[in-house]
Amino acid sequence: MSFFSNFQSDKCPGTISGNPLNGLCEKVCIQAQKIFDACIKQIQIDNYTLTLEDKIPADPTYPLTFISARSTSSTGVITNLNVERLHDKPGCARVQATVSIPVEIAYTDANGVEGVAQSTISVSQDVLLFVPAPSIMPYKITAEVSAVCAEGTFNSDGTFSVSACLTTIMKVAIDVEILVPSYGYCAIPPAQEYSHEVCTGFFELPLYPQGKNCSKQ
Repeated sequence: MSFFSNFQSDKCPGTISGNPLNGLCEKVCIQAQKIFDACIKQIQIDNYTLTLEDKIPADPTYPLTFISARSTSSTGVITNLNVERLHDKPGCARVQATVSIPVEIAYTDANGVEGVAQSTISVSQDVLLFVPAPSIMPYKITAEVSAVCAEGTFNSDGTFSVSACLTTIMKVAIDVEILVPSYGYCAIPPAQEYSHEVCTGFFELPLYPQGKNCSKQ
């Protein structure tokens, strides 16, 4: 079983029933990442050129046929970051950056052999975000990303031209020690081993078929 598999305990995550103050026992200092601001941007880009790196197998036979491509990490790589505070909007800043998204491309070569390669999609971000005042602990700009490429064509120079659907979430964060109310430690339920019961349904059948009782006719 697990937290959400019929484990009955008031010491596990789940919906609060009754007075939420019942069971509170202490104030706990936890280390966490506080998000001061965030925004999401979803775009489609067409005819984006993907350069193939780290091909497996290493020497495919050209031409290649595109199958799909998708991001391999939810963390984007931020470069060319520039944060410009706005005097007419206290607390706000113009955040400019290049966000790179690692992707893996699946394809088949001219002999029908399946292969994969690594590449990167880079997009520019120019957004407004709340940026906290200067402090000993510095803020950081992070990006959570996702990319899917459903269509692509092979180019004579060994690249792919693709149409990509991109999601980028820009965040302003600081690693902090924060005080939160606590119900104490979680009660961890025992694991329930997965098993495929091939005889389920068969063993539940009656030993003999149901029929008419001749003695009552």
